[in-house]
Amino acid sequence: MGIKQTYDERELVAALRTKDDQAFGYLYDHYSGALYSVVKQIVGDAEVSNDVLQETFVNIWRKIELYDESKGRLFTWMLNIARNAAIDKTRSKSFQQSSRQQPIVEADGAYGTVKPGADDFGLKKVLQKLKDEQRLLIDLSYFQGYTHEQISKALDIPLGTVKTRIRTALTQLRTLLQ
Repeated sequence: MGIKQTYDERELVAALRTKDDQAFGYLYDHYSGALYSVVKQIVGDAEVSNDVLQETFVNIWRKIELYDESKGRLFTWMLNIARNAAIDKTRSKSFQQSSRQQPIVEADGAYGTVKPGADDFGLKKVLQKLKDEQRLLIDLSYFQGYTHEQISKALDIPLGTVKTRIRTALTQLRTLLQ
């Protein structure tokens, strides 16, 4: 029996439910980058983000039986696990104490300028008005920095569909901002 190199989502979930190590390695190789970006955006610290990512994959391994295909895609389910783990980490006492002990880093330039973020303009609030799938695509594309092709592979949807959904989301955002 040869080594299987690729899985479709249904095969992957079935293999994960049998606790197949190779399938878990495939899952990690294909999704850890996207999940790390989400965790890093929430947590901020690279080392803590790695710890949260590890917890995320342990939870995925333990809870794969709870995944329900009828409620959404595997990536969306894993993204929610990662996001919740990151939020839990930021709320933990140890994280808050260590954050207080961090030295204040001088911003760009000698006068400590502050770069405005998306939240400063209320854009994140407007994004909440989009459908979940549109918000996810905008987040991955514009806030996480993934290319349309990377998103297509990570979410296992055709590249043309990714582009169409992002274009539709941007049109809707434009309407909401007027």
